[in-house]
Amino acid sequence: MTVAQDPIEINESAFVDLLKSPAVMAELMKRAGRIASAAGPGKWDVTPSHTPTRARVSIGTGDHTARNAEATNRSLTKALDAGRG
Repeated sequence: MTVAQDPIEINESAFVDLLKSPAVMAELMKRAGRIASAAGPGKWDVTPSHTPTRARVSIGTGDHTARNAEATNRSLTKALDAGRG
């Protein structure tokens, strides 16, 4: 016996609005802050931005100490787990 199912309709504009919402940006900034802190010594630049469809945050090196830590120890790369959950 087969049960009929109604098709799922996705409201794409509402989904995009959610991905660009202040709440999502706040969560991304919180996670990026944890990653930057876990990366260790140096200046880690946390930069928020928006694309047409979502909020995003990037973390980059802001001084020689941070650049050296990432180049020699992969400090920022290793710190990514601090942003999970």
